[in-house]
Amino acid sequence: MAKNLIAYYSHKGENYFGGSIRSVPKGNTEYVAEYIAEVVGGDLFEIDTVEVYPEDYMACTDIAKIELRENARPELKRYLDSLDGYDSIFICGPCWWGTYPMAVFSFIDKLDWNGKRIFAVMTHEGSGLGSSERDIAKACKGAKLVDSLAISGSQAQSSKKTVSEWAKRCTE
Repeated sequence: MAKNLIAYYSHKGENYFGGSIRSVPKGNTEYVAEYIAEVVGGDLFEIDTVEVYPEDYMACTDIAKIELRENARPELKRYLDSLDGYDSIFICGPCWWGTYPMAVFSFIDKLDWNGKRIFAVMTHEGSGLGSSERDIAKACKGAKLVDSLAISGSQAQSSKKTVSEWAKRCTE
């Protein structure tokens, strides 16, 4: 039986919701990642940075912009040693300046992606997938990008049905 990995980065604190900023105890992407895991099974892996991003939305986006411009690789609290045993990997994150947070690339860079099936998942508030599909396909050398899903962050908590149906189709 195929084994799935659901790797995600999710920002807690202030997030943007359709024109306003509000504080959340759990990031939007975390909800989506949990919905995927619930349907397809597998291991959830939270991508967590050593240096925590500010809870303040504007301060966080300023840092994210600098990291993107510098192609930074923030240090993570933990890394996976390998992807052995996983057939399908869901890579989940918020859309920060049109792509994944640089912390997601810190996770990706340490691993051998040859022969893996990957699925790009992005929460956003108007950007859709941005350039995430292109960026993830390029970063995960040797993997095959199979499908992608964009979920509005403000709808993340209520997206269980949509996310579940998509995830189930991905692993059939």
